[in-house]
Amino acid sequence: MLGFGWKLHGDGRHLGPGEVVRPDERLTWVRTVGLGAQHVVSMIGACFVAPVLMGLNPSLGLMASGVATLLFLVITRGRVPSYLGSSLSFVGVAAVIGSQGGGPAEVTGALFVVGLALAVVGVVVKLMGAGLVHAVLPPTVTGAVVMLIGFNLAPVAAGTYWPQDQWTALATMLFTGLALVVLRGFWSRIAIFLGLVFGYALSWILDVTTGRIHSADGGGEVVDHWRLDLTSVREADWIGFPDMHAPAFDASAIIVALPVLIALVAENTGHIKAVGEMTGDPLDDELGVAIAADGVATMVSTGAGGPATTTYAENIGVMAATRVYSTAAYMCAAFFALLFGFCPKIGAFVVAIPGGVLGGITVILYGMIGLLGAQIWIRNKVDFGRPLNLIPAAAGVIVGIGGVSLKITDDFELNGIALGTILVLTGYHSLHWLSKASGTYQPPLLDAGLTEYDDKLK
Repeated sequence: MLGFGWKLHGDGRHLGPGEVVRPDERLTWVRTVGLGAQHVVSMIGACFVAPVLMGLNPSLGLMASGVATLLFLVITRGRVPSYLGSSLSFVGVAAVIGSQGGGPAEVTGALFVVGLALAVVGVVVKLMGAGLVHAVLPPTVTGAVVMLIGFNLAPVAAGTYWPQDQWTALATMLFTGLALVVLRGFWSRIAIFLGLVFGYALSWILDVTTGRIHSADGGGEVVDHWRLDLTSVREADWIGFPDMHAPAFDASAIIVALPVLIALVAENTGHIKAVGEMTGDPLDDELGVAIAADGVATMVSTGAGGPATTTYAENIGVMAATRVYSTAAYMCAAFFALLFGFCPKIGAFVVAIPGGVLGGITVILYGMIGLLGAQIWIRNKVDFGRPLNLIPAAAGVIVGIGGVSLKITDDFELNGIALGTILVLTGYHSLHWLSKASGTYQPPLLDAGLTEYDDKLK
């Protein structure tokens, strides 16, 4: 089977300038295992942070990422080198579900349904072709949805984490920003993780030198408390199986989570295109299979109480730096993740991350997620001088970020991410269908939308 009978690349030890190790090749096993470990280090920070921010077990999240990656490699027949880690796209969803009274079971239940929907989308794309994704989710729509998902998280960073220790949050934010900008190569890939380590150490130093802090705790109550409480770490076992729970299915939670489906499809599409360009092997024919594989992996993970999964950009960076695209390295990375998941003490250590540290990290992280939407618009040269692009994106982003609600019945309402996504998606396509002007020249609504072509037509 392709990808699981890896051919040795050359002598397995040396790579010449510009040489590429293809997905169905490998280096010596010692080198391949080393590359697998590097993949784990590059993704472990985000893979731990995501479940922590969603109130889920980080050890289970890490273990689930290993299982998810193995499933993905098997389903894609080893053609698509990818690591599936914990998705950060659902952090805002988890916060909204929690504000509505839902717990981890409701969160994972909603994510399970999204995984099922993603698998179905993957099957449809496989049957109808990759062009379907580009037709249903043009850059105008995907950019707006990704933006509102990120910026919708702003109140969580500002209202929940930052107040727990504002000065540690500020220091962590500054250090992380500096690391992201100044560091290069491998270190830049783990800058978020380094920010967590810095904040963790700073919190411990402040506890030792200044004592307890009088501020809001994790529950929002202003009390005297330690910034860093390692009680759970001391009590945790070195070896054990992560706690699991069954998902619970709540209609309102599912509706809040479903819009993230668009972001996941966009992420998978971008990953496939990036890997195809790097390897020189166009993978459009694998897009549907890859999307379906991610959906199945998410269902397996959330079915056990873990987070949703997605393809990790951190690992694309590792591939770009090493020019080694062997799926054997990803297989090794998956086994490393499984082993780390069996250490509850590591998970407890991650859960103990102080709120102020998370405040500094999430200010940057959430903003980056939101601005990825703008990056989608820029890269695809979306012209907001055209009302067809401007109106649905503008309305959807403001509704999503502002928390606008639309009450349907006494027991059901749409708001936030869900309502914003519906407005962008249906607004764009309905206007496209209704307006004969889409495809003909139409004067821009904003001066900033003027182009050289527009000036000539004046």
